[in-house]
Amino acid sequence: MDRTRRAGSRRRTLGAAIALIVAGALAGCTTAASTPTWTFPPAGAAAPSLAASTDGSATTDMAGMSGMSGAASPAASAPLAAATNAPDPNAPAYVLHDATAPAVMAGTVHDIDLPIIEKDITVATGYVVHAWTFGGTVPGPTIRVHLGDTVRVHLTNEGTMSHSIDFHASQTAMNRQMVEIAPGATFTYTFQADYAGVWMYHCGTAPALLHIANGMFGMVIVEPKGGFKPVDKEVAIVQSEWYLGGQGQPADYGKANAAAPAPDFVVFNGVASQYKDHPIDVPVKGRVRVFVLDAGPDLDSSFHVVGTIFDTVIKEGISLLPGNPGGWGSQAVDLSPAQGAVIEFSPQEPGMYPMVTHAFNFVGRGAIGIFQAGDGKPLP
Repeated sequence: MDRTRRAGSRRRTLGAAIALIVAGALAGCTTAASTPTWTFPPAGAAAPSLAASTDGSATTDMAGMSGMSGAASPAASAPLAAATNAPDPNAPAYVLHDATAPAVMAGTVHDIDLPIIEKDITVATGYVVHAWTFGGTVPGPTIRVHLGDTVRVHLTNEGTMSHSIDFHASQTAMNRQMVEIAPGATFTYTFQADYAGVWMYHCGTAPALLHIANGMFGMVIVEPKGGFKPVDKEVAIVQSEWYLGGQGQPADYGKANAAAPAPDFVVFNGVASQYKDHPIDVPVKGRVRVFVLDAGPDLDSSFHVVGTIFDTVIKEGISLLPGNPGGWGSQAVDLSPAQGAVIEFSPQEPGMYPMVTHAFNFVGRGAIGIFQAGDGKPLP
């Protein structure tokens, strides 16, 4: 009896602690949500090695394969500034990323321009990172195509160091297309979308860990045979981490490379807590589909939406579907870095539905957003 009472007390204490964590993270949540539209200027590149040729194209250098071992490239080997913990009151405001999933691209052959751009990005209020990007955003633009489509991604390196790109949705030899692209060089990466799924793309230049940690990743959605059924709302969410160097500096490679990494921020779509500040509107009892990707580079995700049950989960090709014989549902979707999933749920009443990684030590570091059903006001 005493053990039962103590266990019950511990459960109540744990439940109260979790409630306090979520409530604290939600403090100051607004219901207004101005959502600028994402432009689609793509970017990219990193891996084996591409030297600029006399005609401005790129050439393969197998030495770039050292990136798979984690050896630093010359441009990445310079020490980074120590992390700055104090926010800069003069830092620019962050740019809100529209979480709306893009429509599937028309046609069967797609030519996509994806420039590689180095730029300062505000990743949380008061904190600026000199990011390396595909298309000028972190994450890079989401690409959505039909099964069997041909995708041609045209990369131009507008930055100051070599980069490359690796599309997990492709089947191609590393030393044929995952080549480094020198500053000023161009390269076209071509693949056929042979398998449906939520796929990662990222830079693979050595050390790939640093290039991903500094913003070089994005999502590819390949529709299944027959496509997805229409729903009321579709969003695309990429979880990732920031390991801060100094203000306006690239990510800190030493932090990211730690055996027990402790990121400064864990974020959805590049910016800490942006969808807490600007909730995502969804209809009451409507169907919501979330394409979710864990880009890492280090941490797993336990993707959870408070107050809902997922009746549909398609994770790495394995499906949980409505009407299954056992009546099963899902409370959280576990994703390791580079894994993706399709999730569906329906908010059953008006109010706020927080999305988090259920590793609650990261909720207070930015891994929180809000789905706002109706006007966000709870029922009496």
